[in-house]
Amino acid sequence: MIFTIEEINNSTKLLPGIKLGYQIYDSCASVPVAVHVAFQLSSGLDPVFYSGHNCTQSGKVMAVVGESGSTPSISMSRIIGPFNIPQVSHFATCACLSDKQQYPSFFRTIPSDQFQADALAKLVKHFGWTWIGAIRSDSDYGNSGMASFLKAAHKEGICVEYSESFYRTNPRSRIQRVADIIRRSTAVVIVAFMSPGDLRILLEELSLKPSPPRQWIGSESWLTDPDMLRFSFCAGAIGFGIERALIPGLRDFLLDLPPSKVSASPVLTEFWEEQFNCRLEKSVTDNACDGTEDIGKTQSPYFTTQFRITNMVYKAVYAIAHAIHNAVCQETHSITQCDKLTSVEIKEVLNQLKKVKFSQNGYDVSFDANGDPVATYELINWQKSESGSIELVTVGHYNASLPVGQEFHINGNLTWVEGGTQVPVSVCSDSCPAGTRKVLRKGKPICCYDCVLCPEGEISNATDSPDCFTCPKEFWPNAKRNICLPKPVEFLSFNEGLGIILCAFSVGGACLAVLTAAVFHRHRTSPIVRANNSELSFLLLFSLTLCFLCSLTFIGAPSDWSCMLRHTAFGITFVLCMSCVLGKTIVVLMAFKATLPGGNVMKWFGPPQQRMTVVSFTFIQVVICTLWLVLSPPFPMKNLTTYKEKIILECALGSTFGFWAVLGYIGLLAVFCFVLAVLARKLPDNFNEAKLITFSMLIFCAVWVTFIPAYVSSPGKFTVAVEIFAILASSFGLMLCIFAPKCFMILFHPEKNTKKYLMNKT
Repeated sequence: MIFTIEEINNSTKLLPGIKLGYQIYDSCASVPVAVHVAFQLSSGLDPVFYSGHNCTQSGKVMAVVGESGSTPSISMSRIIGPFNIPQVSHFATCACLSDKQQYPSFFRTIPSDQFQADALAKLVKHFGWTWIGAIRSDSDYGNSGMASFLKAAHKEGICVEYSESFYRTNPRSRIQRVADIIRRSTAVVIVAFMSPGDLRILLEELSLKPSPPRQWIGSESWLTDPDMLRFSFCAGAIGFGIERALIPGLRDFLLDLPPSKVSASPVLTEFWEEQFNCRLEKSVTDNACDGTEDIGKTQSPYFTTQFRITNMVYKAVYAIAHAIHNAVCQETHSITQCDKLTSVEIKEVLNQLKKVKFSQNGYDVSFDANGDPVATYELINWQKSESGSIELVTVGHYNASLPVGQEFHINGNLTWVEGGTQVPVSVCSDSCPAGTRKVLRKGKPICCYDCVLCPEGEISNATDSPDCFTCPKEFWPNAKRNICLPKPVEFLSFNEGLGIILCAFSVGGACLAVLTAAVFHRHRTSPIVRANNSELSFLLLFSLTLCFLCSLTFIGAPSDWSCMLRHTAFGITFVLCMSCVLGKTIVVLMAFKATLPGGNVMKWFGPPQQRMTVVSFTFIQVVICTLWLVLSPPFPMKNLTTYKEKIILECALGSTFGFWAVLGYIGLLAVFCFVLAVLARKLPDNFNEAKLITFSMLIFCAVWVTFIPAYVSSPGKFTVAVEIFAILASSFGLMLCIFAPKCFMILFHPEKNTKKYLMNKT
């Protein structure tokens, strides 16, 4: 401050012709002492203005620079504020001092702790620390700063395991309790919003019984204090500090200390005697200073400091000088004229201080509406040098005036706790990977949770997701449940094993029917072929061929045409088949009735009537199918309910009544045919076809009776497979029971293929 005032007094641009005076008080870091000084300053407002050249009276107090601590500054401001005496602090950072209702005349050149608290919260969030410990000084500085930090940390989703406070004058048991909490805690990161004097006591206690490695995050109050660097177990500490400054001429001024200058100042005398361990008083003979002491050859923070807080004092004095300059000086034709005999009201200096905006040695100085400067910090890291000592290394910057998200910038390599290069981990629970969701632990902060796999059908595609969300209807999660994939579409395909087997049996059955027809055509004049109504036999073989082939329409991806074709073709061909079997059964009955004396039945059921019977029965099924297709035809649909993880592509019946009407009509014909065949099974003939029809109808009915529950209960594509199996089984039953014995006789026992053998009654 002395250097800055002398620099201003020697300036020809700032307050030319006017000298500033000063009075320095030592508050001894004591609030009562600071309050006592504040009362002295406010009571020294002499209403009389002395204009003599040899001024022997004390001048008016234009402004106060100080205090260093927040609590003394608060006390002083409450006293001198009502008198409008400007107070500019260089080191009081409590956010509460920004309240102009309570502290109308308070200004500061150091940023408010509100900015530092926000910066510290962003710093903690940047490195992924969500589980931290917090300690603070039990003072306005510590309590207000920590409150601001905890509020900002909560917004960033950071949890605090513990928050403890103490003051340097507390009993040692209180300090030990805080140290034990730190030792037992699971949080690796500790945020300390403390003054150097308080933290020094805690670190000394921790050094007696070391705690597990801890990553310290510091406020600017202690992080840049050179005296704190002796605690080597805090190496790797990181936090924000006031920017370093270069003040031209200050180093030379500090080193220019002749004994005469030192002895004239009580402050310098105290410093000198402590530095060189000697006495400046001439009356003292023992251990007296001999005048050869050289301050430049000592290792002292006095001149090795990085001029961080020093620059805040430099700015504060210049801000006051500019305010006084603007109050007493006027610019006329680029010439500054100042009237040192003008009486200046303190309130005018206060008003001018609110408006100051200037640049000194490259440092901008101004105050916002709350009396705060623009918040800029350096990111400081405690790093061990090659010699083993700890150095303050600038590794980044923070500027609160930049847009959101761009305030924070790291441009250097950081060293962490125990000299590590990897960012330490401090979390209550590890991050939940995609595919899981967070479930909070009962009675724990939100940062303590368990990771639970997403339920079936749901996914989470982000880390630490609080919820899982359901996939769209046609999608299903992958195994990790972090992405929705299209559900596989399933239908009975020609390319799969089951489809190939059914297709082979279908084609094989059709070929067997064609071969049987060929054998019958080859031996069409033989008695056994002629005796069994060859016309109906060939029509039955044709319908069986269609029955075998219609099962192919059930295989492959369903379409509008295939869905309508498969059910109608199946219904019509089976009715045609049943009509032929029914016709043959009636022919057997009529034939034996015709052999009775006086019997003339066959003329009423000759070939024309047989054809008409087949056509009539088939036409009824054609009408049923036509009505079904017109009113509510089958259509392809995606079945999303049978299986959750896949889509079944199938044919919807359209009208369930139509489907069961088709099946019911076939069943009705089959039962009617079975009854007639049973009635004719004991007729005396060596080759009674009614017996074969009975067996075939028994198989047919058994197949379709078991088909109904199997069809209803079979899932997905197996529903189609069951229907195909029923078609093939019943077709093969008719084929083998009715035609196999005849072909066997034709091909392997031709001697029995005679009219005499067939007409022989047993």
